[in-house]
Amino acid sequence: MNRYAALLRGIMPANPNMKNDKLRAVFEGLGFAKVASVLSSGNVVFHSADTDVPNLEDRIQEALNRELGIPGGTIIRGYEQLVDLIDADPFADLTHCRETYLTATFLKQVPPDLTEDLLQHAEAGVRIVGYDAAARVVLSVIDNREPRTPNFMAWMEKTYSKDITTRTWLTVQKVVKKLE
Repeated sequence: MNRYAALLRGIMPANPNMKNDKLRAVFEGLGFAKVASVLSSGNVVFHSADTDVPNLEDRIQEALNRELGIPGGTIIRGYEQLVDLIDADPFADLTHCRETYLTATFLKQVPPDLTEDLLQHAEAGVRIVGYDAAARVVLSVIDNREPRTPNFMAWMEKTYSKDITTRTWLTVQKVVKKLE
């Protein structure tokens, strides 16, 4: 069995159809094993014999839309991809805290000009740490000390479409722990 994390876009826990128990029920209804949720922000881990990740993403998204009216987006990463990402320690010597968010923005597809776009991004309060090709994730540090929070996520959406989803580094670590 393969271990996967589904990173769901646009989950708002206040919406009754987006509660963890309902999300888990959709995954269980699709026949996945060891389904569990992580936090209340659209992180679902599961086991499946299927190795066709794009097909899994489509099946899950169709079921979420059909059963719960969740149109968002589903991005899946395998356990090994996430462990390798964490082991690479891209945020060495940095700490996630109220003033400084360490973020991981997962991309469904990799645009051909990704590296060039990232190099050209110049927004105060945002430092792009790098890009992990294996996990297809942009790693960044968001400085929250200023009254106006940087709008990096809006720039990412405008540049790469809505086929992305962002998690804090702490959440990525919690997802991996749940998959162990």
